[in-house]
Amino acid sequence: MATVRPEKGTGHSFGKGYVSCMTTEEIKRLPTEEKFQIMETLWDDLREHFERAEIPESHKELLRDRRQRVESGESKLLDWDDVKSSIGRP
Repeated sequence: MATVRPEKGTGHSFGKGYVSCMTTEEIKRLPTEEKFQIMETLWDDLREHFERAEIPESHKELLRDRRQRVESGESKLLDWDDVKSSIGRP
């Protein structure tokens, strides 16, 4: 359950000073502008945590292996837009 409520006297809709207590259904009913404000706050928070997060060695190894397969010609990189447009086509 997640709620977004301002501290008393802040007069702000979102950002610092909020606690989480709003249900998913309540969030779905919010006006689009308020949803964007919530998304911006979440992205800012995630970016901050992501930049400080340690990348597990297993992930680094997987990426090294994939890069090596591409460099050796065993695999090739595909353009994401091309992949998306080809999904579901024979």
